[in-house]
Amino acid sequence: MSEAIHSLLTDQQPSALSDTGDFPLDENFLTKFPNGTKVLNAARFGTSAWTITARITVELPDGAHARYFLKCAAEDRGRVMMEGEYNAMSELHKTMPNFVPKPVSWGKYRLGNPDTYYLLSDFIDMNDRIPEPNQLCSKLAQLHRKSISPTGKFGMHVTTCNGRTPQAVDWESSWTAFFINLLRHVADLDFEVNGYWEELELLEKRIFTNVIPRLIGALEREGRSIKPCLIHADLWEGNTGTSYETGDIYVFDSGAFYAHNEMEIGDWRCHYNKIHNKIYTRTYLRHYRPSEPKEEWDDRNRMYSIYFNIIYSVNHMDQGKAVRQTAYDDMYYLIDKYAPFSEGQGPPRLRESDRASLSTERDHTKT
Repeated sequence: MSEAIHSLLTDQQPSALSDTGDFPLDENFLTKFPNGTKVLNAARFGTSAWTITARITVELPDGAHARYFLKCAAEDRGRVMMEGEYNAMSELHKTMPNFVPKPVSWGKYRLGNPDTYYLLSDFIDMNDRIPEPNQLCSKLAQLHRKSISPTGKFGMHVTTCNGRTPQAVDWESSWTAFFINLLRHVADLDFEVNGYWEELELLEKRIFTNVIPRLIGALEREGRSIKPCLIHADLWEGNTGTSYETGDIYVFDSGAFYAHNEMEIGDWRCHYNKIHNKIYTRTYLRHYRPSEPKEEWDDRNRMYSIYFNIIYSVNHMDQGKAVRQTAYDDMYYLIDKYAPFSEGQGPPRLRESDRASLSTERDHTKT
């Protein structure tokens, strides 16, 4: 059975499988349904960069029909992704059940070569239009306010992923220490995946030793503190949908962890998101005001966007150079403001002739 899933994962022509009802199922997740449940249809559904997805239609023992969404991924990376997303979505659903599809279970296919893992959740029929700003931002602010970290710390009880990349989310009582670990982890991965860049490493060292302790550390000095808030942690328009039936906005594909709430919208600064439109950030800030010191909000937002740009470069190697360069520019901007190099000591600035560009499809600053 797992061999069949693996062949789907490597299939280069997924359209040939659409609506055939022949998506391979497995008894391990079929046991999650009540005894007597009948599978009426199992067909590949939707698109995903690193997983295979399907819609399962069943008849329950009482005769009612129900639909579920199934996601599969192979090997150890697939295990981390499925376990992380199930726990992330479960944590979100616990706090805001009207904001995420209900996760049902995750696990391993009984037969495996290679090992294959799945995530099963309720199916909600949604369109993929850009989310309406006020509903999205009001729900997001409500999530951030209502959520309570089970440890009182920042982090998550399991590893969660942004895309296919595991995040460093071990519990930390200090947000500054947590964010340094979070960013350093993806910075190291970026060098592994996209190659070593000496000048970028020089900037990163100064960011870790000087800028983050000053800029992010200010949130936890002079009697200030911040609440660990549950964030979705990968909130771009492709991870949202609007219910055809109710008009409610839902979010999915989460890499959630407990963080400073402002971390969430650092992703919206990035040029590859349509939520880059400033109406989303402005609307969110009407629902959840900036932390103190308020005058440093935009600099914190720039710092948080560096994380999302670097992890995007890890996930999308073909677009990695352009977003690495954006991160480089943003690091230099913050260094100039909070921990400037002595004259002649810093690495060179990027020249316009050296710049790479995002694809027209991904650069939403031009639309």
